[in-house]
Amino acid sequence: MVKESLLKLEDVSVFYGDFCAVRNINIDVYKGEIVSLVGANGSGKTTLLNSIIGLVHPAKGSIMFEGRRIDNLDASHIVPLGISLVPEGRRIFPALTVYENLVAGSYTPKARSNKEQMLQKVYELFPVLLERSKQLAGTLSGGEQQMLAIGRALMSNPKLLLLDEISLGLSPIVTLKLYEAIRKINSEGTTILLVEQNVRQSLKISNRAYVLKAGEIVLSGSSTDLKDEEEIKLAYFGV
Repeated sequence: MVKESLLKLEDVSVFYGDFCAVRNINIDVYKGEIVSLVGANGSGKTTLLNSIIGLVHPAKGSIMFEGRRIDNLDASHIVPLGISLVPEGRRIFPALTVYENLVAGSYTPKARSNKEQMLQKVYELFPVLLERSKQLAGTLSGGEQQMLAIGRALMSNPKLLLLDEISLGLSPIVTLKLYEAIRKINSEGTTILLVEQNVRQSLKISNRAYVLKAGEIVLSGSSTDLKDEEEIKLAYFGV
């Protein structure tokens, strides 16, 4: 059976001025998968997510989503196509309530028409957000804020969810809860591209993985195969 490619990056290179942040990146994400993108700080993981969502544009190469080229589009045109990003650092609106933050995620015409249905799904996934719906987002704990950031991204009912370092600064218990939620989101039909420094955790949850080092992919394959620690250490740390 031929897998259906949802997202395809071909020979993608991104520059910041004269600095090449990522070079000649080739990635496939198939429909229904969880794919991990792992690497040390500064390896280019966030740059790749930003290029997919249209916050930066590649100097070279192409990005295809459902067979359509999107690397020349801005985020405002990419989100309605079915891609959402949970950025590193959450970036919620602290002075707005939990409910207002979630509604802010349903700004596309299609999302607005399904707002109540998606709110119900988010509240089922994260019941604490319903309990705190009238509370200011800035008063939530770090874990609750991350749940809110994920919930806000889900409000547009994406086909592809991009997650950037969602476990950063959180306790192991909270991290496990978030990963359980990711499994559930995926089981309900959303494809996920996950950026993480937490290699072991991301390999446990994903089908396949790509390892980035200094802006280049140095290793890729099934997550099960990549659990070989020595192989990961060589690619990840160069030792």
